[in-house]
Amino acid sequence: MIDQTTRLRDVVGAATATALADALSLETSGDLLAHLPRRYHERGELTDLANLAVGEVVTVQAQVVSVKRRPMRERRRSMLTVTVTDGSHNLLLTFFNQVWQERNLRQGVTALFAGKVEEYRGRRQLTNPEVHLLDAESADPGTHGGAESFASGLVPIYPSAVKLPSWKIGSCVRILLAGLTELDDPLPAAIRDKYRLVGLLDAYRLVHQPSSWAEVARGRLRLKWDEALILQVALARRRLDNEQTAATARVPRADGLLAAFDAALPFPLTAGQRAVGETIKAEIARPFPMHRLLQGEVGSGKTVVALRAMLAAVDAGGQAVLLAPTETLASQHLRSLRNLLGPLGQAGELDAAPLATRIVLVTGSLGVRSRREALGAVADGSAGLVVGTHALLEESVTFRDLALVVVDEQHRFGVEQRDALRSRSARPPHVLVMTATPIPRTVAMTVFGDLEVSTLTELPAGRSPIASFVVPATNKVWTDRMWGRVRDEVAKGHQAYVVCPRIGEDDAAADAPPDAAADAPPDAADGVLPGSLAAFSGGAPPGMIDGDTWDATAGSEDGRRPSAAVLDLLPALRDTELVGLRAAALHGRLRPDDKDEVMTKFAAGDIDVLVATTVIEVGVDVPNATVMVIADADRFGISQLHQLRGRVGRGSAPGWCLLYTEAEHGSPAWERLAAVAATADGAQLARLDLAQRREGDVLGAAQSGGRRSLRLLELLKDEELIRSARDEATALMRVDPQLSAQPALAAALAATLDESTAAYLEKG
Repeated sequence: MIDQTTRLRDVVGAATATALADALSLETSGDLLAHLPRRYHERGELTDLANLAVGEVVTVQAQVVSVKRRPMRERRRSMLTVTVTDGSHNLLLTFFNQVWQERNLRQGVTALFAGKVEEYRGRRQLTNPEVHLLDAESADPGTHGGAESFASGLVPIYPSAVKLPSWKIGSCVRILLAGLTELDDPLPAAIRDKYRLVGLLDAYRLVHQPSSWAEVARGRLRLKWDEALILQVALARRRLDNEQTAATARVPRADGLLAAFDAALPFPLTAGQRAVGETIKAEIARPFPMHRLLQGEVGSGKTVVALRAMLAAVDAGGQAVLLAPTETLASQHLRSLRNLLGPLGQAGELDAAPLATRIVLVTGSLGVRSRREALGAVADGSAGLVVGTHALLEESVTFRDLALVVVDEQHRFGVEQRDALRSRSARPPHVLVMTATPIPRTVAMTVFGDLEVSTLTELPAGRSPIASFVVPATNKVWTDRMWGRVRDEVAKGHQAYVVCPRIGEDDAAADAPPDAAADAPPDAADGVLPGSLAAFSGGAPPGMIDGDTWDATAGSEDGRRPSAAVLDLLPALRDTELVGLRAAALHGRLRPDDKDEVMTKFAAGDIDVLVATTVIEVGVDVPNATVMVIADADRFGISQLHQLRGRVGRGSAPGWCLLYTEAEHGSPAWERLAAVAATADGAQLARLDLAQRREGDVLGAAQSGGRRSLRLLELLKDEELIRSARDEATALMRVDPQLSAQPALAAALAATLDESTAAYLEKG
């Protein structure tokens, strides 16, 4: 009896099974059933040939326009050239020593052609493609047609290989389906009945052998439910296990630091900040770990919420850590916490309040003495609040009683890194992760319910709107107006940022922290895209800076100009657009003391224009900064642009964000920038980012769309289905956490959750 575990050699024969395994890694019946059609052709519907990419293995349906035969130099050999069309575009087919194809490929015949797209003398072609005639009666045995006629007007097109065309895969699927009478169904009967879903075997028949588009939809809907329920069961089991994990309940005292901090705040908390604060206080008082995501727009007050949570942890007798991805951000957080707390954060100092705690900074660049003092305060518990970078993850860092971990910009840290910090406590600490704009993976995990989510939707009083515009480098009038806006804002007493993708001086990448590439555009490498930047000098022609030619190939492997660099741009701007203004550089190669000095001067108003890399992306709070120019804006991801934009408009004056780009109007890069300029809604931008880049692997470490555990499920289109699956999975786990009554579902879950994936979820 055939089932999902049957080896394919027992179904389609050894030779074909070997080809399927070698070309497509399909080894069992279950593998072949899950190898779903990529698309479907209707009889008579021709493939759009304009979109074929050189190097791609394709299966196209096209109509023969002409057939020509000519002899080759070698004796008794000839070449057949066939031109096929989709009605608008042509494709050349070249057959070497296959003159017999001429009998079937007559003018007007429609067929499927499979092969690898090549280019010869400027024309795309397929060389010796496989041929499958759709008119079964006229098929010659050599065309792989005839005996394999299709039962319907829909022709499934499978992901294929050069030696294994789509119709051969389809033939194997038909042989397999003909021998199957039933399959173990992982979807409980009650769920199938409730949502009117077909059985698993019927679903595969509908997807592989449909007679209509409606049947395709019914089959795909059922298979989407399989994906959603298995993933939701995995996450529901994780939530259940989390509730059964012993953690220290942190019940804060009512008259402690938090109460004193609230009483001293010079501004009122928003309703959202208060509500989230109460939720966090309630959750850290439970005997199992909190695992909550706090998301909110740039400037919505997440830092204040995090600080109140940290103070609650200290009031309960524990310590709290704020983990930041860069030293610049960690130092900025330290200054912010000290400014917010005042005497309440000065324990051990002369002006300390009676209830005060101590705040320490732990980074990799601390001197030996400073590091020893900081780690000693962390270890003996005298430091209630700890701010730091990846240096906190080292084995040498020990805590007296770690109660709460706050991770800022959580997408900058890998799962292993976050897990390393949680392991510093005898019992799992409570965890709060924060982000302003969820990257696609975060959106995916949020939709799947892996995190409990709190969202801040209000902006604190006094925040100003930000106007965003795309500035084309090819338009000198717009470019001049852009720099004029910078000068005008400085003349009004305000300050400006100019952001570049690179540092410069042969450094190809900017200050990309770990996992920074996760938030870059789809074709980014190490968080930075190759490309070019037109001259910022108003009088210099494109490709020139201050009259000197900019090497068009420096720093770029593809021959295009490199992206803008701080160390190149700053001196050029000082001599042109920013003459007379106080400009300074900030980037990751500066020594920590120098970075602090620059930021302190900028915050104090002693610097007019800060030319920086993305070290200013998060956490930098200078209310007097009102305008930002992002050079080569198309080199950044949507989320990163939104984060950068949030550095202006933080005071009472309106903010300006100018996205300078050489991207062509109407190109995908331009449209991405236009979308950022059109809305300040971070959630909407996150959805756009997800739509463009896909979800990543929800149950794995990959954070791009290239690797997916989802074949059919689409998070933006299937949110209602996913929520229903979460409800069903939660109910199943409550009554049968071991899935004893659902062996097929348990087996499917085990197959999905291999050892590495299970470990990833456990640490996630």
